[in-house]
Amino acid sequence: MTKTKVSKRKYAIYDVFTHEALNGNPLAVVFDSAGLSDDDMQNIAAEFNLSETVFISDAENKAHSAKIRIFMPRGELPFAGHPTVGATVAICEAQNTDVSRILMLEENVGVIRSAYSKKQVGYGEFDLPKLPAREVPMLEKDMVAAALGIAVEDIGFENHLISQFSAGVPYLCVPVKNLAVMERLVFNESRWLSYFPSLTPLEVHCPYVYCRETVNHDASLHTRMFAPHHGIAEDPATGSAAAALSGALFYFDNPLDGAHEYLIEQGIEMGRPSFIRLEIECQNGIMNSARIGGHAVKVAEGTLLL
Repeated sequence: MTKTKVSKRKYAIYDVFTHEALNGNPLAVVFDSAGLSDDDMQNIAAEFNLSETVFISDAENKAHSAKIRIFMPRGELPFAGHPTVGATVAICEAQNTDVSRILMLEENVGVIRSAYSKKQVGYGEFDLPKLPAREVPMLEKDMVAAALGIAVEDIGFENHLISQFSAGVPYLCVPVKNLAVMERLVFNESRWLSYFPSLTPLEVHCPYVYCRETVNHDASLHTRMFAPHHGIAEDPATGSAAAALSGALFYFDNPLDGAHEYLIEQGIEMGRPSFIRLEIECQNGIMNSARIGGHAVKVAEGTLLL
């Protein structure tokens, strides 16, 4: 019998978009993914069974810092926020970096510029790989309300309506009136999927629900995101959705020129409070840049025998 060769690969678990362990969004980080096939990475991500697992390897361009690939339990993503923040912090902490650093990370969506700093615990932020593009919403208001288990009248506040934006990953941005509506949300996966009969589950957009009312006084927005069709019943923090939401905030709020900061709270209903910092810069009436940031705390480390 031929003995299977066993490789040892270091990994760590980080809680992202929080400065306290056991809050935020858990992320598995595999530090050396050289030699792993696509199927290997998908199976490892399914084994960890977290919303995302990030695989780090040497950059294809020597001028860049690293290449990362991001897998959910049921598929790969071209870009995601909490893996980008978590990978930024993990790479720098693995190298015992205590000073601020700029990284250039190769992701499937393109090269992303990220920054690391030490703010009590590791802090990472990144420039959006693409400014949010507005798309035609794929669903009507009554359909969204039925799938979320709320009334049609619960959707919308001020001039905010259902919208669809993508900054690398598309989301249906759903404004609701207040926290009471947020607490009543019950996502119906089968109904949601029935709206997209020609798409595979991984191609189906996820709803990102938001309101102005918040639990924490320093937060600007309260959000929830559901994706059971991607293997994630509910996500404690979704950076790529916050990136898409920047488009809705710019479109509906029409902010003045200058920098605008938003602190987005998510995961409250799950008992995993998360805080995503979104910054939008506007000039001459257009959004010319945006970035996402947050803390990340290492909670575990080990070795994969694969």
